[in-house]
Amino acid sequence: MPTTTRRDTPPPRTGSSESEVLRGFLDYLRSSIAAKVDGAPEPQVRTAEVRSGTTLLGLLNHLTYVERSTFLGEEVTDWPATSRAAPADSVADVVARYRDAVARANTVLDGCTDLAGPLPVTRPGRSAPSIRWALTHMIEETGRHAGHADILRELLDGTTGR
Repeated sequence: MPTTTRRDTPPPRTGSSESEVLRGFLDYLRSSIAAKVDGAPEPQVRTAEVRSGTTLLGLLNHLTYVERSTFLGEEVTDWPATSRAAPADSVADVVARYRDAVARANTVLDGCTDLAGPLPVTRPGRSAPSIRWALTHMIEETGRHAGHADILRELLDGTTGR
């Protein structure tokens, strides 16, 4: 298996406010995982290389739903199904949908000035979490899955780095 080493991108240098730091690190992780999936070879990107059944494409598909649920208030009724991309979806389709969800989430966040305040978009029947909580949750969720993606991509085609 050929190995491709990408140059690692260092953590972001963000502004000094809490909001700038949180959003900077979230965007850094978002870019990292999208880059891990973008250009991954078919059909390996859909192939589970680990016992849990996790796939590289499924991770990004799942994160798309998490972004939409957290920041856009979209309801998800079957979380396990979010970890599988549709057979007709190309890698480019899934990456584009993720980037669109991120852009829409950032538009919502651009209007949020108080981290202690609630997210402006919520799901029916649920109270909105604070913006601080939502950003921290997405950093944790995206970072955890970006780490999984690092391993899966290396198993697929030897590509390492961000």
